[in-house]
Amino acid sequence: MSLNWKEINLILEELSLEGAQIQNAVQSAFDVIILRLHKKGETKQLLVSLSSGACRLHETFTACSKSDKPLRFAQFLNSKIVNGWITEAVQLGDDRIVRLVVKRGDFVFNLYIRLWSNAANMIVTDEEGTVLDAMRRLPKRGEITGGRYAPEKNETSAAPETSLNIARKTKREYEIRDLKGEGSFNKKVDAFYAAQGGTLSLEALREQVRRSHEGSIGRISAALEKLREKEASFNDAYKLKIYGDLILSNIARISPNDKWLEAEESNGEKIRIELDPQVSPSDQAAKYYNQYKKAKSGLAEIQREIAAGEKELIELEEKLKKLLSETNPLILAKMIKSSGVSAQSKSASKKEKNRPGLTFKRGDWLIIVGRDASENDELLRRHVKGNDLWLHARDFHGSYVFIKQKSGKSYPLEIMLDAGNLALFYSKGRNAGEGDLFYTQVKYLRRAKNGPKGLVIPTQEKNLHVKLDDDRLRALEGCRV
Repeated sequence: MSLNWKEINLILEELSLEGAQIQNAVQSAFDVIILRLHKKGETKQLLVSLSSGACRLHETFTACSKSDKPLRFAQFLNSKIVNGWITEAVQLGDDRIVRLVVKRGDFVFNLYIRLWSNAANMIVTDEEGTVLDAMRRLPKRGEITGGRYAPEKNETSAAPETSLNIARKTKREYEIRDLKGEGSFNKKVDAFYAAQGGTLSLEALREQVRRSHEGSIGRISAALEKLREKEASFNDAYKLKIYGDLILSNIARISPNDKWLEAEESNGEKIRIELDPQVSPSDQAAKYYNQYKKAKSGLAEIQREIAAGEKELIELEEKLKKLLSETNPLILAKMIKSSGVSAQSKSASKKEKNRPGLTFKRGDWLIIVGRDASENDELLRRHVKGNDLWLHARDFHGSYVFIKQKSGKSYPLEIMLDAGNLALFYSKGRNAGEGDLFYTQVKYLRRAKNGPKGLVIPTQEKNLHVKLDDDRLRALEGCRV
């Protein structure tokens, strides 16, 4: 449970922080800061926790451990406000935002401590309200270096509704809790969270784990369900072969304009087969055989995807079980960090290692070439996304070339010419020396129904005319990774 505004006022009243010098700042965890303060021969440790469900500010009487390595925000505080003097410590109304005004030499800093369970933060600004840094950098709120933060203005502003104003409209009555123990309210709060804080943060971490993993598990399960539906439809593909066999074995009974053939299977069961009057019986049988061959190939691919999805699902469920079984919040926080960041990078590097085709890196741009139908299909299925650019030689069989999208950037002409040269070079149009290309984003490609592997039909495509440039191709060969 986080502190309410009345409890924050009582804590500040007991602490009497005005006139205290900040001697040190320690960040024991990502969301916990301890400020070491000195005033009139007495030293205090002010703990600020931004943990979800346990947001608080109070004096702590227990030794505080340091993190394994120095954390960014503590280093920033030590460079800016350490050795400064607190000239003001006040809560802004009943908004659970504490402002510490710190004077260091000729400089004055505002240290805001926002104790909202779902949006807690510590923000340092100059006198004008320009953000110098924040514990949690939140660009959408403007809580990044160079942004603006001045919550005091919301006190009198009648402008747009902010979360502060909304909070006032739905204001609840709060009371100071009667916590067990002796001494000041600061001592009681410190004892309460020393006993309960680990449990509170552990539950918050477990909830974070559940949300992230159950979302992934749900997406994979939904994808597997769709794949199994496709698998069930492909399982009936064997009937297509039977249709072809029955047409050939009953070819003498088929008249030129027949639309249906009624025949008997080997088990004695009667079957009715649709015919195309415009196609000869032998061609009709060949058509069914071709459909069977494609369906059989598609079934094998779907079964491979199902096997990969089931393996990934089992790994995720085992990982979730392991994380939820951890009882130490500090260890769990480290496990979340390592499994979230390093695991993602390992997964990305593994994906790159297993990527088919040829890869070229031009500056910050990545160009991928699929050399045959199988590589084209694999790239489309697993290695490119909707906003990536697809290029292909017009009127010629050849490679699919993809330019990986970079967020917020358009595709430079030089990169498109690089990709265009590769698309033409790895096509049947190479000998012509020049040719037209289709290009569009991957999200505007649709698979050809019952078409060969990798075949797609582009929409919203544009045209690019390219002349093969030997110098460009040689330079690209040097950029191959």
